[in-house]
This record gives sequence, structure tokens and C-alpha cells, in this order.
Amino acid sequence: MIVDWETCIGCGVCVEACPLQAVSLAPEKKASISNLCVDCKACTKVCPKDAIRPGPEAGEGRAQCSSCPICCLIPLGKTGACQRFVNREGNLVRNIPLQRYEDVQEVIGQDHEEIIREPLITGIGAGTTYPDTKPAPYIVQSNRNGIDVVTVVTEAPLSYSGIKVKVDTDQYMGQEGAPVLIGKKRVGHLCTEEYGSKMLSLGGVNLLTGKDGLAVAKLIVDVANRREVRLKVEEGAELILQVGKPPVIDGETGERMRVGCGSASMGLFGRYYLGAAEEVIVLDAHLIGQFTEHTAGKELGAKYSGLRLRARRSTPGRYFGEHGRGWGGTPVENPLDILEGFDPQIARPGMTVLITETTAKRAAMFRLEESGKFTPIELLPKAKAAVEMMASNCQVSRVSAVYAGGSGGSARAGVTKIPVKLNLAIHENRAKLTVGGAPTYILPGGGISFLVDVEKVRVRAFTYVPTPATVVPLEYTMRLKEYLEMGGHAESIRKLEDVLRELKSR
Repeated sequence: MIVDWETCIGCGVCVEACPLQAVSLAPEKKASISNLCVDCKACTKVCPKDAIRPGPEAGEGRAQCSSCPICCLIPLGKTGACQRFVNREGNLVRNIPLQRYEDVQEVIGQDHEEIIREPLITGIGAGTTYPDTKPAPYIVQSNRNGIDVVTVVTEAPLSYSGIKVKVDTDQYMGQEGAPVLIGKKRVGHLCTEEYGSKMLSLGGVNLLTGKDGLAVAKLIVDVANRREVRLKVEEGAELILQVGKPPVIDGETGERMRVGCGSASMGLFGRYYLGAAEEVIVLDAHLIGQFTEHTAGKELGAKYSGLRLRARRSTPGRYFGEHGRGWGGTPVENPLDILEGFDPQIARPGMTVLITETTAKRAAMFRLEESGKFTPIELLPKAKAAVEMMASNCQVSRVSAVYAGGSGGSARAGVTKIPVKLNLAIHENRAKLTVGGAPTYILPGGGISFLVDVEKVRVRAFTYVPTPATVVPLEYTMRLKEYLEMGGHAESIRKLEDVLRELKSR
């Protein structure tokens, strides 16, 4: 890359963006690029004045990397932009050797031992320890594989709680960060998206303790118990959501979850795109794919079609999309609007173009006429086969949810007289926390913050109280020895068979 000093304003943005510190500001306060440059083009993406452009061909000894779409040209003894591969005598070698599981096991840590992975009983129907000055309602002991095990259960009111709702769809729901409403009551917000899904964050302590806390508590419990809820994203979509069911977004029932972004589809289905049309374009709100320009298309032998897209280019064949209510969750209502033009020296009359969504719910085919215009035609057999292959690999659109709670409050007093020891035992896998018998993921760091898939918990296990707080069945399972060492309520331990016999007699 070279810098046009007449245009460069010396802002230094390119210096910050370069992953290899190959760019610096010369004494003249102009950008200067050293021979460490690998042509990753990070500087050209951020330059506000377009003062950086490709220079002469790279010198001898450089090796081109094909491990990502950037295709760095790496000098001898140096690494590419990702700093993963080094050029050793013209060969690119991974600079960290392949790791065995034994090499990383110490970092990963040990799982819970088998005897404490499942609780002896669940907290569902157990009752509570409130006001948490008394032992948990059930502290039961049994013997597993010759070792005494204890499970402590309670139904704990948790103000520090919320629910993350995952909606598998490419349909537009609203801007990230937008409030989520029930009527005029704010109950959460639209999160950053995950792969192929929109995410809602509902509840949390600040909303639970706010003026609309009762509505928030009821919503969390309704979602967790798999009831239908109706929500509105501010300046966005109206939603009907129910865990385990397809979402209804602005009155349209979701059918398919996208199999991947437009760029990912190039690698996933490239072999089907060959021969389907002279060009295949996959529309997506994140990354739009253009097959013949994409690395996957080139590797499969596709010839560049000469088409230019009306979108911001990331790397060859990969274009940043935008969100909207059109094809593939983009603003494109007419698929031909994605085409900005074509090179008449390459694109010839008679060439065909297949344009589809990542879900393959909609697809259209066009032929370039002598007039320079594209006219719609029926999908040719190979194009139809490619679209059907994409569709058959999409999962159904559905709603799922993960309850998030903090069990580090006063409810610990019902478990132990030394609460910090319970925290440490949970994080060190010496004690296992479950919710209604379902496994949890414990967030790292302090406290006992956990996540649980609500579909693994019995329906109606979640409730709420108008304090407001959600009420959740919790189980702590550990060796009896561990329990006594953390100051557990030894005087309240009961034999499992006695508790079961008592329950049976009721």
C-alpha cells in the first residue's frame, strides 16, 4: 500500500487500525507504511480521505495466506494481520503448535464429580427459607457409590433476575438497544444479535425494582413457564412470542432460521451454485455474498461475472448488509436493486443471475438482455436445486429462552452459616447448583450468577411475588464433608428415605 501525501491529513486513524504497526506518522505528519505491510487493507477501510491505495506488486519471498478472506501477503519471518501464521522460507506455518486436551486441561479445570451432578430432590414445591434466618426447608442426605451426599433445596425469591429470549429469524425486529414494551411499560431491550437470531433482554434488577416492576416480574415468569407473551419493540416490530413455538413478527409467522450469512452460504453451498447461474447473490442483513467474486467461488473455478453490487464491500465477494423489512432482513424490496451495474466487457447478454435470501424462502432469477436490462425468468433446474438445498438445511424458526439469576443473596443463609464458602465451592465445582434439576452455567467471577435453559425446567416451576421478584427452585448438591466444612445446618439434615416416606404419606 502507498500513501498520497497530498491527500493525507495526518489524522492517525490508519496508525490505530493497523494490526501489525506497519503504519506510522512521518515527521511531516503524514502516514508512512513500512515493509511490514501485508496488504490487509485495514488502513484503506478507515482512511477518511481515501489517501491510501494499492502500490507496486509485493517483493519476492512473500507468501499469500488463504486462511481468511483478507489473503495477506506475508514477508519472510513475519506474520499476517491475524498474527497466526508465520512465513518460514516461503511456507506458512501456524505459530502455535496443535494443542492436545492434556495441554489445556489445567486451564479448563475439572468438571463436577459424578456423585454430585444430580440433586437428590428438586426445589420444585419445596417452599422457601424467607426471611432467611432459618435453615432451608429440605436438607437431605443419601449415599452414592459409598459417599455421603447432601442436597439443600429452596424456592428462592430473586430480585436479581431476568430472561434472555432468542428468536431464530432474519425478520427485522428493530434497532439494537431499542426498548421492549408491554403497552407503554418498558420491560427490556433488544440486544446485539447472535448467529441467525435476534436477542431480547427482559427484566433485570433495575427494571424489576422500577415503577413497572410487577409487569416485568410477571413477564419473566410467563416466558420461563412457556406462556405466550405480546411485546412491542419501540419504533420496531410487534411480537408474539412463546418458548418452543415459531415467533410471530408484525403478524407474520416465522418459518425458517437462516443457515448462515450470505458469505457463509458461499462455502456451504458453492458446489450447488456452480452451473445454477452465471452469478449467485445471497442477500443478508449482515453479509451479502457474491459467488463469482468470493474466495469460495474462485476456488471452485467460477469466473467473475462482472456484476457490481450496491453495498459496502468487506472483502472480495463479501458485502456489509443493512437491516430492513426486505429480502434477507435487508431494506431490498426488489432483488434487482442490489445490482449497481456491470462491466460490459465481462457480463454478456444471456447471462443469468440467481438472487436469494439466506433462508431461501424467496428466490428469483434474471437474464441480461441486449438492452442491458435484467428480465425475470423461471428458476432453471440447477438453480431450483441450489435453492432447495439451502432451504433443506435451514432449521425451523422458534423461540427459546435462558433464565438469568443471582443466587448470592440472603437465601444462602438457609444453606450455610458461612456464605462465602458456598460461593467458592460452587465456582470450584465442589458443589453443584441446579434449577428444578436442570443444569446451570455459572458465570465466572464473584457471586453465584447462573443461566438455565427454561425448556429443561418443569412448566410452572417459576413463579413471582409482588415485592417484586421471581421465585426459582434451587438445589445445591455436594459431599456431606464439604457441607459440614462450609458451616452447613447439620442439625437440619434428614435422610432422603425419611423425606420421601413423609411425602408419600401426605
